Amino acid sequence: MNWRIAYQTILRREIRRFARIWPQTLLPPVITTSLYFLIFGTLIGERIGDMDGKPYMEYLVPGIILMAVISNSYNNVVSSFYSTKFQRHIEELLIAPVPNWVILSGYVSGGVARGLIVGFVVALVSGFFTQLNVHHYGVAAAVMVLTAILFALAGFINATLANSFDDVSIIPNFVLTPLTYLGGVFYSIDLLPDFWQKISLVNPILYMVNAFRYGLIGVSDIDVVTAFLIVGLFVVVLVLTSLFLLHRGIGIKV
Repeated sequence: MNWRIAYQTILRREIRRFARIWPQTLLPPVITTSLYFLIFGTLIGERIGDMDGKPYMEYLVPGIILMAVISNSYNNVVSSFYSTKFQRHIEELLIAPVPNWVILSGYVSGGVARGLIVGFVVALVSGFFTQLNVHHYGVAAAVMVLTAILFALAGFINATLANSFDDVSIIPNFVLTPLTYLGGVFYSIDLLPDFWQKISLVNPILYMVNAFRYGLIGVSDIDVVTAFLIVGLFVVVLVLTSLFLLHRGIGIKV
């Protein structure tokens, strides 16, 4: 009962946090993705034509939705947990009889909630630009949730190891953004030369985007089972890493 109360308290605070400032947390992604749909899908997409047998706008939608899920689940946790460290609120959690896995679950769940809400809103916005006939609801939902969990965990690790606000922005700007744009959001890797196709296979976001695209429109450059295995492996590794950092107090305890 105690851990349940602690988990609910952290999760409720996280949801209220991003809901209270929705013009900063929920509205900008909708505007940004609308511009993606307008510029890349409508204006440029008409010149590109079909991609893997699908209209380019329809091909583009899954990647744009997942990109919003990735950035929002990551940003919510990294900003919230680092603020907790910076403002010394973390000490209250450390001295409270709350297991580390409850602390981690609360923050990650808050990031997942924001990522899924933004992803759902972006999916609704995409309806103004194209019509999607979802190929497999179960695959699409599973990939979206696993992706949100993975990047919420990544945000937690970044916040734990960060020593300044500059450290918080380094990973999104120099790692996350390049991997996202090179993860097959805007194109099929079949268009790349063999060498760059092999390089792309190292990018974990490629597997998430293609598995999600399969769930929505039935098209993928990657075997879906392989994509699930890789995403699941990354989730397990990041969970263990996060719990290790909390247990040792790395980046938290002075």
